[in-house]
Amino acid sequence: QVQLVESGGGLVQPGGSLRLSCAASGSIFRSYVMGWFRQVPGKSREMVAIILSGGNTNYAGAVKGRFTISRDNAKNTVDLQMNSLKAEDTAVYYCYAATAPPVWGQGTLVTVSS
Repeated sequence: QVQLVESGGGLVQPGGSLRLSCAASGSIFRSYVMGWFRQVPGKSREMVAIILSGGNTNYAGAVKGRFTISRDNAKNTVDLQMNSLKAEDTAVYYCYAATAPPVWGQGTLVTVSS
């Protein structure tokens, strides 16, 4: 079964940048749709960005133009570069693999605050 481990969360000021990374186990990583979701207390988990096995991407409207998802199939990693961060980006961010069943990472907290 695929396992996902996130890293890179932390505290950043509004307007700053952070890069999240997700390391995946599994020899067929390149065939998975991967993504990043986020969740704040009291709200449902929401999609942030998705990247298909071939590299096509899809973003939530709230992050389009500020966040970039990428994957390295040789290293089994998927990253989320977050720029121009806003207070409303504060959340726990989860890496996701569209396996059967789907697999989630443990989450990493991103706090955007001055």
